[in-house]
Amino acid sequence: MQKVSLYFENGLFLEARSFGAEGTAVGEVVFNTSMTGYQEIVTDPSYAGQFVTFTMPEIGNVGCNAQDMESRGAFCKGVIVRQYQKRPSNFRSEESLDVLLKRFGVMGICDIDTRYLTRMLRTQGAMEMIASTEIHDREELAGMLAAAPRIEEINYIEEVSTDEPYVHQAGRYDARTFRYEEPKTDKKIVAYDFGIKRNILNELTHAGMQVEVIPNDTPAEEVIERFKAGEIDGVFLSNGPGDPLILSEEKERTQKLLEAKIPMFGICLGHQMLSIAHGYDTYKLKFGHHGGNHPVKNLQTGAVEITAQNHNYNVPDTITEVAEVTHVNLFDNTVEGVRYKDEPVMSVQHHPEASPGPHESAYIFKTFYEML
Repeated sequence: MQKVSLYFENGLFLEARSFGAEGTAVGEVVFNTSMTGYQEIVTDPSYAGQFVTFTMPEIGNVGCNAQDMESRGAFCKGVIVRQYQKRPSNFRSEESLDVLLKRFGVMGICDIDTRYLTRMLRTQGAMEMIASTEIHDREELAGMLAAAPRIEEINYIEEVSTDEPYVHQAGRYDARTFRYEEPKTDKKIVAYDFGIKRNILNELTHAGMQVEVIPNDTPAEEVIERFKAGEIDGVFLSNGPGDPLILSEEKERTQKLLEAKIPMFGICLGHQMLSIAHGYDTYKLKFGHHGGNHPVKNLQTGAVEITAQNHNYNVPDTITEVAEVTHVNLFDNTVEGVRYKDEPVMSVQHHPEASPGPHESAYIFKTFYEML
């Protein structure tokens, strides 16, 4: 491990130790309150452009393995942890977190008071920072951070989306056999890949849908033609990184799909894109919702579900003009789920696929299947 210097846009300068990749990186720093599942978080494409601060004090204990990858790589800028365990102990471990981060060029930062850092972000909000194992001069780092583009100015979807269409084969993971099930499907959908998580695909197929994942820039006309020809039954809009308001082309495609009356389901960024396409722009939360323990109330049943969350942007309350709110966040009463009026369209802000997190919201995938 070597020295790494951190400079935050509020002027805070810290020195710590590094693992994972070396170099210099700029990104937005957020905190995640999940107790488990660091590999799934690190490989979630929605964290592209961000440093993830883990509130769980020890990270690295169980190592990493191929089955727990949520995508083809790791796209976050780095992870910040209190204590990194370099010697994992778990029968499923195939490599250490350090090795995984180095393979994908992601920085690891340890020996940081993450409790202090989390409280700072909670009070002042998510902010930009720069980390470097090469540069340790505070003023030089401050100048580099000031000159770097902000996360709101970068389209990270182009980095994380698939280049070619593919059909997802696996279903839900079986902890008894340590294998993914072979699902039985009788509906077919296409999923726009804005940075889709593997377990979303697993849950869609488990619910009975064959899923073809398509690049984010696939023309809406192609999808509409396939729907009219009876080749597909619906469209899924995935999660993804960054500010949805800069995604003008994705907005236009979504509007065309809505005009065609295709059954649609969106999660996280997909949820936000549907709102924007209806004319209701998203807004940025102070420090976002990131974790596996957030209470959400299902307004249709009255049940409170503990959910997994990962977003910095939210749909406005005025969405009620065109949609029925189906779920609300009990931390701050923000909109968590909607079903649009007179349209076969539904979406949720939280992550019903979890990974990591509880599975209390997994029924939502079956709801979409039944809507098809």
